[in-house]
Parts: sequence; C-alpha cells; structure tokens
Amino acid sequence: MPILRSAFIALSRNRSLRGFCENSRIGVRLSSRFIAGMEVEDALRVAESVNGQGMTVTLDSLGESVNTEAEAHKAADVYHRLLDLLAERKLKANISIKLTQMGLELSPTFAETIAWNLAQHAKSTGNFVRVDMEDSNLTQLTLDIVRRLQARPEARGAIGVVIQAYLYRSQSDVEQLLADGIRIRLCKGAYKEPAEVAFPRKADVDANFVRLSHLLLESPVYNALATHDEAMVDAVKAFATEHGIAKDRFEFQMLYGIKRDLQRRLVKEGYNVRVYVPFGSEWYPYFMRRLAERPANVIFLARNFFRS
Repeated sequence: MPILRSAFIALSRNRSLRGFCENSRIGVRLSSRFIAGMEVEDALRVAESVNGQGMTVTLDSLGESVNTEAEAHKAADVYHRLLDLLAERKLKANISIKLTQMGLELSPTFAETIAWNLAQHAKSTGNFVRVDMEDSNLTQLTLDIVRRLQARPEARGAIGVVIQAYLYRSQSDVEQLLADGIRIRLCKGAYKEPAEVAFPRKADVDANFVRLSHLLLESPVYNALATHDEAMVDAVKAFATEHGIAKDRFEFQMLYGIKRDLQRRLVKEGYNVRVYVPFGSEWYPYFMRRLAERPANVIFLARNFFRS
C-alpha cells in the first residue's frame, strides 16, 4: 500500500486540513482512538489505567516545529509539569519529546539547553526522557545532542533516543549509542524518506529491524523494541529465548489504541510492555502518520465512527 501511505504522509503536512480537523468535533472524535485527550489530566488518567493493566507508559505532549522560543518554553513547561505529577502520583511513566518542539529549528543550542533541563529534572525525580527521532535531515543533529547530554553526569542514564530501522545508517548509529550506554527505542520509521537514505521495500526494513534488534538484545543496555508487527514480535521473542536473554532485559513498546490484544497477551507471557500515549490539541500530524503506517486503521475507524 505504498501509494496510500504516501497519500496520508502528504495529508499530514496539509495545513488547511490540519486546522479544520484539530478544531472540529468530528476530527477530535476520530482521533480519540489513538489520542488520550487534549489535557494533561487526560493523559494521566490513561496512564493510570494502562498501569493497572500491568504495563508502563511513555507520555507524549503532541506538537512539532515551533516558531518562537516562547512556544518552545511553553511546550517544555508541560513536560516539567508532567515529571512532577508522575512523581507525585507514583505512576510508572516517562516522557517523550521532539527536539523541533523544543526549538531545534530555531537554534540547536537553545533546544539542547531545554532538553538538558528536562533530562536533569527527570533524573532528579527518578524518571527518564526519550528523544523522538524525526525526519532524516535531523538525525545526526539529534544524535549529537543526545550523546552530549548522556556525557554529562547530571543527565547520564536519564536520556534515550529513537532509531528508525528504515535508514541505511541505523546499524552504525546503534553500535555507537550502545557503546555510549544510551538506551534505544527501535522502530521501523514513519516519515517519507528518499531511497538514497532509506530502504524503500518493506521486506528490507523488516530484515533490518530484526538485525538491529539482535544488537539491542545482546547489549547490557535496557532497550525497547517498538512494533505492532507480530512477525517482528515473534522474531524478537525467538532470538531472546534462543540466546537465554531474560524477559526483563528489554521491553516491547506499542502505541495507544493499536493491537491492544497483543499488548495484553505479551504481559500475560511475562514480557515488559510500554504503551506510548500521546495527548494534546496538536494531534493531526501524529494521527495521519498512524494511518499511513497501517491503512487497516482507516477501515477500523470508519466502521466504529458510523456504528456509534
């Protein structure tokens, strides 16, 4: 379904449609399958529910590129508030940030300072910050910032990053990050990338995901395998079993609202599962990328929308 995938990725960048959807009752209703809600309290309520099912959580306050430093500070303030509330309520949840939301495209130094403050805050409360990966133009810049933060004692161990299996460069990136002791969340990748930098065929992406998962599983670093693809899940489980890798040495990560049955099954089997829970009013680009990743979600949403 490459044509449908490309169409949804193109729609994710359509500002007019985004404005309509994010401000319409129909759009909010459609997004509710994958978005916890618009407010911090919505996210915390979902986190508590997910914890009650035996799973941990990553909270993502949705938003991407900002236009001013004031907007970046406002976005960071939401995360600082979350870190305090998570500690106060003793929820098993960490946070996930996008550096463009922290001002990366305004000034890398400025964004690094904001990320540093969040990582320092996270470590002081016994928590953790995952830095999301965005499109390939920002990969090196993102990794450089994460590595510098990890090198500072006040943030060491409280900062991690995402690696996308569809990029050709990812194996060398994984090897370097693991050597630095940086925790990795491995996913397939959700942006439209040119064939010069990314595998264009799904089979090649899948093969690279499995290859990279082996490196993560064999590492002493606690890493995360993010996939809803049961073939990938089975491959991870088989490798771990064959090599005597304990179930608590790594975790599976899945998105809120997707493959809930698989999430519950993995918990029953004794695996660590973390659910990525997004929230906030700027949900449209995230929502469209979820539809691009798995077109079956479109049919699911249509059926449930017209049924209710």
